[in-house]
Amino acid sequence: MAAFQYQLLAQQIAQKIYRGEISAGQRLSPLRQFAQQQRISLNTAKSCYEWLEAQGLIYAKAKLGYFAQAQNQPVAVPEHPDFQANARDVSNLELQIQIQAAAINSRLIHLGSIQLSPNLVPAEALRRSIQRALKRCRPEDFLYSDRQGHAQLREALSAHWAEDGFHIAPEQVYISNGCMPALSVVIQSLTAEGDSIIVPTPNYNGQLQLLALLKRKIIEIPANTGGFDLARLEQAMQQSGAKACLLTANFQNPLGFCLSNADKEKIARLAAEYQCHVIEDDIYAECSFTAARPLPIQYWDHAGYVIYCGSVSKSLSSAYRVGWFCMPQRLQHLHARLITQNVSVNTPLQLGLADLIYSRAYRQHLGELRPKLMQQAQQYRQFIIQAFHGIELRLNQPQGSYVLWLQFPAQIDSMALYRYALEQGINIVPGLLFGEDRRYSNCIRLNAGHELSAEIQAAILLLADWVRAALQDGQAA
Repeated sequence: MAAFQYQLLAQQIAQKIYRGEISAGQRLSPLRQFAQQQRISLNTAKSCYEWLEAQGLIYAKAKLGYFAQAQNQPVAVPEHPDFQANARDVSNLELQIQIQAAAINSRLIHLGSIQLSPNLVPAEALRRSIQRALKRCRPEDFLYSDRQGHAQLREALSAHWAEDGFHIAPEQVYISNGCMPALSVVIQSLTAEGDSIIVPTPNYNGQLQLLALLKRKIIEIPANTGGFDLARLEQAMQQSGAKACLLTANFQNPLGFCLSNADKEKIARLAAEYQCHVIEDDIYAECSFTAARPLPIQYWDHAGYVIYCGSVSKSLSSAYRVGWFCMPQRLQHLHARLITQNVSVNTPLQLGLADLIYSRAYRQHLGELRPKLMQQAQQYRQFIIQAFHGIELRLNQPQGSYVLWLQFPAQIDSMALYRYALEQGINIVPGLLFGEDRRYSNCIRLNAGHELSAEIQAAILLLADWVRAALQDGQAA
């Protein structure tokens, strides 16, 4: 318990330092006083400060105590336009598909697709869990599996979420081959071709691509690094006739924001009031920079209008294709249709994940992963700020996950930068793909899931040199 406690406290203080709430040179509470304030032992308080010191966030002065270390000068967050939107088709589908294919090309430098470094994957723990699961398999586990998902995994997930403070019954859980297939099944079950889906913008390009392939229209609502416009969301629910909205409340891709509990509660209330389903993609929630996992919108859903979706691809491994969607009791009449549309998931993988959860290895992995992600994301931010010195750069400050959103001066064309990067063996994702009307054509999204290696540093410096040269030449294409 002490280790968990000092990590939780250290991560909370680290976040305050990164956000500037604790300024450079500011003295922290003396150890004994800090221990008393937090009602922890002196050893736990000492471990907390030692962790912060090891991360270069604080430093000690003999006989004077601990002080916050100066970080890089804060950089402005990206600006986002306000607009009114009507239902429309997703454009640039072919470009979406082309760039997504490049984003997962293993021969390119990994700055495109959002995925964890293999070094952050608990491969040995996974191997042991899968081996144990195979040893314990019953004969029926080698037959066709339940298309809703193995009961053991559904029960394990239900217990896992309950430990984090929200409750979904195992019979409401459907196991899928990752989060995107889960979203696909839910969208097709709740809407028809030509229907409109409300989405915040900028929005994850993979979701936009999915909606285009399913021939759904989108209604965009403005978002920024603090969240999205709930007044505009309500207006769209009330006036557009949309049957559903597709939202990420916790560490949204690409902006990294985490909505407040009050906002999540309001969204659940609006969904019930206007009978507009909220399809909640909560894939990044377990990548919090603090030990506490934020609650989903689903927690406040009492009327059955929130469909909770997710997977372990961002918190465990992008190769581990196990996800889920959870149908509230009000929608259980769709069970037969859902079962027909859902694709059965490899049973050993399901049982291996169930073992990983029950053995506490997954919980231990998350406890070790979160501070590493926080440190890694901050290292990327600091290096990017240095690399683009002298350029009017805007950069998000994610509260979790490892998605970075960069905004350059208006004359920079991120598609031209994307093409240049590809020639250099570097993959990035241009902002054009994250919304309509070229609103984000001077933005790019980067992955901070890999260690900031010398190769990645060199790639970022190449991007910065191109932007600098484009600005000096007075052209960006």
